[in-house]
Amino acid sequence: MSALNEATLYRLLAWTSPSYPIGAFSYSHGLEWAIEEGNVRDVKTLVAYIEAALRRGGAWIDAVLFCQAWRVAHEPQAFDEIAELAGAFRGSAETALESQQQGASFLQVTRAAWPHPLLDAYAQRSQGQPRAHAVVMALACAAHGIALAPALSAYLHGFAANLVSAGVRLVPLGQTDGQRATAALAAVVEDVARAAPGCALEDLGSAAPRLELCSMKHETQYTRLFRS
Repeated sequence: MSALNEATLYRLLAWTSPSYPIGAFSYSHGLEWAIEEGNVRDVKTLVAYIEAALRRGGAWIDAVLFCQAWRVAHEPQAFDEIAELAGAFRGSAETALESQQQGASFLQVTRAAWPHPLLDAYAQRSQGQPRAHAVVMALACAAHGIALAPALSAYLHGFAANLVSAGVRLVPLGQTDGQRATAALAAVVEDVARAAPGCALEDLGSAAPRLELCSMKHETQYTRLFRS
């Protein structure tokens, strides 16, 4: 393995680690309501929920916008247009909070620990604006010379792994079942990472209404552990 590849791998492992302080552990992307309703109750239904988010829900939107943002990371005006779209492309208030809070935290932490002029410039330009997690991580990857394919795969794995972790805590499932879910989602992440770069903005859309409804209902859930 070359030094460049080692550095790339190290960054991606750090940026998608549960220990990276962006608050990902506090969000369930509507999963908490789905479990409350009994729609997610075991490994099979947990995998189905996360697969829906990846293939045709919020994670699919993120994947396509990640690609678009990475490609224009060195073009401030074009990047800002993608960032604005990503900030608005959410189906509920809670999933918007999920993306924007993590994006703002990712930008702050990464500027401190892995500084780059592109990140500083975007931070200055975007003050007071939503900062979607997907486009901020795409910017960081492009700024540090990380190729699109591994960057996108890492982002999608982080999304899936966080929801698996939420499912393990909420259903609840054992740690081994959590790993079974993670293994089952590997092919899904691979498919989405392969398809997203070829999707044009004019073709972008989602088709996961039940997931959006879960997120909306979560806002008024009586007892909850997660913010979304």
